[in-house]
Amino acid sequence: MGAGEGLRERIERLAAQPEPPAAEVREAVLALLDALERGDVRAASPADDGWTVHPWVKTGILLGFRAGDVVPLPPAGPLEFRDKEFFPPRTLATLERVRVVPGGSAIRRGAYVGPGTVLMPPCYVNVGAWVGEGSMIDSHALVGSCAQLGAGIHLSAGAQIGGVLEPPGAMPVIVEDGAFVGALSAVLEGVQVGRRAVIGAGVVLTASTPLYDLTRHRRVLPGADGVLRIPPGAVVVAGTRAPADPWARSEGLATAAALIVKQRDERTDARAALEDALR
Repeated sequence: MGAGEGLRERIERLAAQPEPPAAEVREAVLALLDALERGDVRAASPADDGWTVHPWVKTGILLGFRAGDVVPLPPAGPLEFRDKEFFPPRTLATLERVRVVPGGSAIRRGAYVGPGTVLMPPCYVNVGAWVGEGSMIDSHALVGSCAQLGAGIHLSAGAQIGGVLEPPGAMPVIVEDGAFVGALSAVLEGVQVGRRAVIGAGVVLTASTPLYDLTRHRRVLPGADGVLRIPPGAVVVAGTRAPADPWARSEGLATAAALIVKQRDERTDARAALEDALR
């Protein structure tokens, strides 16, 4: 993150002040948002041994919320909006080779969307998010604050990728290259989805979701950092497990779980494929 070191120092200095100078805050926050949109800085970035979190990026975003006023935004036809002044929707003129299909989608200021990405209506990409090139964000899908999505991701209709702004040092939700996230599923705080993994329809994943690998007869637990990692290429479906409580068992109750049922294969690829023409 060498390109952002000077900016980092300014943001950390301003964020530490109870009442930082408004002009300096404006300059620093706008510079950060520009850098995020260009892809020069990220809330987290891939490293040789995993992912590195950059807390100062989230600190800068939070500084913008703290210092910005709520102002009227340009109307969309008869619809009017009010929001924090630093975080309006991005204009299409600032998005290079990105398709935004008409129907109510929005990309918030400070989000990076890579070339070749398609956004189906209505969907939303929040501040600090990174969406890699060639991805598909389907209708009613959400990419939360600072979520990191790799290249060639497919978020199906209604899929939710959680946002993590606080604490600044927390790992954002990560979905790595080529992953498929099924309809009405949710990948929330404390989860990292590996390359080319498939999250089936209706699966809800959090750091505390019981995850069982049926291919290896083991339970997958969060790492020492509290992050639940879905292995690369894993196919995950919704499941249940019997509760320990005897009364609950007698009533036939079950609690939600997630199950790894196999590794991604050619048949899975065919079912998850998106025609190139749609891109």
